[in-house]
Amino acid sequence: MTDREPPERRVPRPARPDRRPRADRGERLSHNPDRAPRADRQDRADRLSHSDPRDRGPRPDRAERPDRTDRSGGRTGRGERTDRDRDERQDRADRADQGRADRAGRSDRGDRAVRVGRPARRSGTGGSAVRPPRRPGSARPGVGRRSARPPHGPKPLRLGSPRPRLRMISVAMTLVMLAFVVRLLQVQAVDAGEYSAKAEANRYLTRVVAADRGGITDRSGIALATSVDAYDITADPMMFTPDETKLPDAPAQAAALLAPILDQDTAELTRKLSTPETRYVVLARRQTPQVWNQIKDLRTTLGDKAGADRLAGDKDAVNILGGVFQEPTSKRVYPNGDLAAGLLGWVNADGKGGGGIEQQLDKRLAGRDGEVTYAQAGGRQVPTAGGTETPALPGSDIELTIDRDIQWAAQNAIAEQVKKSKADRGYVIVQDTRTGEILAMANAPGFDPGDLSRAGSASLGNAALQDAFEPGSTAKVMSMAAVLEENAATPSTKVTVPNRLHRGDRLFQDDIDHPTWYLTLNGVLAKSSNIGTILATGQLGRTQPEANRVLHSYLRKFGIGSPTGLGFPGETPGILARPGKWSTSQQYTIPFGQGVSINAMQAASVYSTIANGGVRVEPTLVRGSRGPDDRFTPAPKPKETRVVSDRTARTLSRMLESVVDDEAGTGSKARIPGYRVAGKTGTANRVDPVSGKYRGYTSSFAGFAPVDKPRITVYCAIQNATKGSYFGGQICGPVHKEVMQFALKSLQVPPTGTAPARLPVTFTP
Repeated sequence: MTDREPPERRVPRPARPDRRPRADRGERLSHNPDRAPRADRQDRADRLSHSDPRDRGPRPDRAERPDRTDRSGGRTGRGERTDRDRDERQDRADRADQGRADRAGRSDRGDRAVRVGRPARRSGTGGSAVRPPRRPGSARPGVGRRSARPPHGPKPLRLGSPRPRLRMISVAMTLVMLAFVVRLLQVQAVDAGEYSAKAEANRYLTRVVAADRGGITDRSGIALATSVDAYDITADPMMFTPDETKLPDAPAQAAALLAPILDQDTAELTRKLSTPETRYVVLARRQTPQVWNQIKDLRTTLGDKAGADRLAGDKDAVNILGGVFQEPTSKRVYPNGDLAAGLLGWVNADGKGGGGIEQQLDKRLAGRDGEVTYAQAGGRQVPTAGGTETPALPGSDIELTIDRDIQWAAQNAIAEQVKKSKADRGYVIVQDTRTGEILAMANAPGFDPGDLSRAGSASLGNAALQDAFEPGSTAKVMSMAAVLEENAATPSTKVTVPNRLHRGDRLFQDDIDHPTWYLTLNGVLAKSSNIGTILATGQLGRTQPEANRVLHSYLRKFGIGSPTGLGFPGETPGILARPGKWSTSQQYTIPFGQGVSINAMQAASVYSTIANGGVRVEPTLVRGSRGPDDRFTPAPKPKETRVVSDRTARTLSRMLESVVDDEAGTGSKARIPGYRVAGKTGTANRVDPVSGKYRGYTSSFAGFAPVDKPRITVYCAIQNATKGSYFGGQICGPVHKEVMQFALKSLQVPPTGTAPARLPVTFTP
């Protein structure tokens, strides 16, 4: 970068004594091209635009002009301000001309710089004007000659006018205000009712008042299921943050204190307390009042200690359990543990019945919740604002037909035998033969409905009603009932039983190899001969299809293939195909209890029908209910159906007594000293529920006592016994005896005063 040459200093002209008056000066200036203001400014701008900025020197100082009122060289304040204002206006005009010239593209950096400044009008000492010396060079074009100007370039860029922006801002503000007005009209006029309703809803809170769940009792009023006061233990994780507690590990410390009381994992409690994004977590549900009292006492102790520490000067002392709270609720309690668990069911986390009677009668047990509506402000109730209250209606207490003591005996007996024989499961049903009331319904293995976390999936539910299985020889009583009722044979009818029998596409045999047996019809039932049963039921019709239809009609009358009438959740009706769809083998297997499936309750009901003189009474589990007003409402009377005649029923009862009393019978292990017992054993191939193929056996025993005046029916079945004998008489006979003996004594049934019938079993050919 080169240094600029200093500009020539202008020497003011000496004042001329013959200066013209002011008017002459104005006339001379108007005809002097060099003093024409507009042309002079344009010319200077042209030269400036074609000059190199580096050739321009610093702008020379103007000569001072004396004030008009002080021609001797002195200056007044007003004159100085006038000159200064005039000079500033001239400078602004010069700079504006220069900017327009530059934007028009007229720049020539080769030209020599010219001075744009305005010369001083007066010398510092005299009163006359002084013209600065003119620079050498070519003469300027004449003033006022437009042809001498350079041609116009592109249209110069003008500075933006503020008016469009102001208009845009005005429009935008108008639109915003219009939006506010429209929204205001919508809120105040169009949607006023809706917003008013929302405001009212926000002002008033409705709290549900849970109804007390009804209890479940046995037939004597002993509680089997009841509800007690309980608490949900909750916490506010925000109150365990370092900002609140001044402790980095407050959740861990609190969890360590709560875990032993709640019997929960410390790590899981720490995780729940370490979620400050939520203000509410449930640490444990349905805890007893004793548990909450422990937590409350510990929280109070820690709070007192923190208060004392703060008084002593420790401002950061806090109660580590200050964020733990409780919510009142209720807890379902089963005082007898797993007693009748499959029958009672359970209550889930939502307080609804999850199985058994709890689910079946949930609406009657639950009652109707009430509600309280009150005004609130800031989450607090406003006492003087009024409100409404709908009281809760407690649920009804349900009284079952179950006898707790008989249920206990049945459950212990079947549980012990299932464990001893290493079976998959087993069930026992005890029924009043006259009324159809179920006195016991036990399953093994069982579960504790109050602690489902320890219950196995296989033990949940009520297998006595939900398992469908082939009954085996216990179903022969229905075949014999049909034969006797149709007068196709009598108990003394002779039946020759070969070791093998070919029917249809199969070769049939009994459970043991034997020579030809010469049995009476009573002997066929006593020795549980499959072949003898096939031969006997073949007499029900002139053709096999006709015999099938007759047998099918009796099976239906006994309730096979239909629900029991209990309405129990998950109950299976069993499977009984129409006779026209029986396969060739089913025509001969169904008479002895294979090719048809039933549940345990259906099997027990068959024997109760025989014991009740041939009248089937639908089984019942509920005796009635007791409402909030303490009035007892009995259950509807069960439906009764005549299946066989009383004569046939009494005859069949004596035949069944031979199974237990006769030495040749298969049910000798069910004998009870002092009582006449009728019964039938059963051993059937078992269909595996997983593979769908036969695997293992279903062992069973069904009977009633006393034979001369029946009171009680007991049915026992064990699935897939893998240790010891699997024959029904051997594995289920002892269970039947134990339960029946206990029930007879518990109900104070007197011993039998008559001798057994002892019908003939065999004959001599």
